[in-house]
Amino acid sequence: MPKTLSRRIAGFAPRLGPFGALPVRAAIGRAHWRTSIFPDRKAGAYLLPIKAEVRKTAGIGAGDRVRIRLELDL
Repeated sequence: MPKTLSRRIAGFAPRLGPFGALPVRAAIGRAHWRTSIFPDRKAGAYLLPIKAEVRKTAGIGAGDRVRIRLELDL
């Protein structure tokens, strides 16, 4: 995720779960799922894991840029 957005999200730190995870609802096109975003200190940003099934449904390949709708699921 972009660093600027990650810094804004970090304001919710007191509500973080295990490993600093934040629960979210995500959508890419018609694919919708619940997951968590995780802080990556090396990247200085949150990471959003995207399962293979979701990538296939959304037609995402390695290196593709995608628009993601993300809602914190607090």
